Amino acid sequence: MSNKPHQKYLALGLLLCLPYGSLLAGDAAAGKVLYDGKGACASCHGPTGAGDGAAAAALNPKPANFTAGKFHLDANGNGTPGEDADLTAVIRKGGGAFGGNPAMPARADFSDDEIASLVAYIHSLKK
Repeated sequence: MSNKPHQKYLALGLLLCLPYGSLLAGDAAAGKVLYDGKGACASCHGPTGAGDGAAAAALNPKPANFTAGKFHLDANGNGTPGEDADLTAVIRKGGGAFGGNPAMPARADFSDDEIASLVAYIHSLKK
């Protein structure tokens, strides 16, 4: 008897063991296009993500500095702010929904793929 049927099940089992987030990994390059354009993120978070956009001076609290890689909003409440799930929720529902600046708009108009790409781009900004 051949081992090939067992190999198929092994491969399927390994695929199912992958973390859910790895299956939905965003495209950072596509995220940059959204960040700079349609998302208008750069107007507050700045062109490099340092939290120094043109509108940042008028905001309190200040926009997150993505280059520092430190996040304050823990949208899923698990004690670890800045996870993909946190960033996704903040983008989808807006900053004010989680105690952040209410000036950050909810982006319910973005698709799951667009948000995943924005999250990937935000993580790429850490220096």
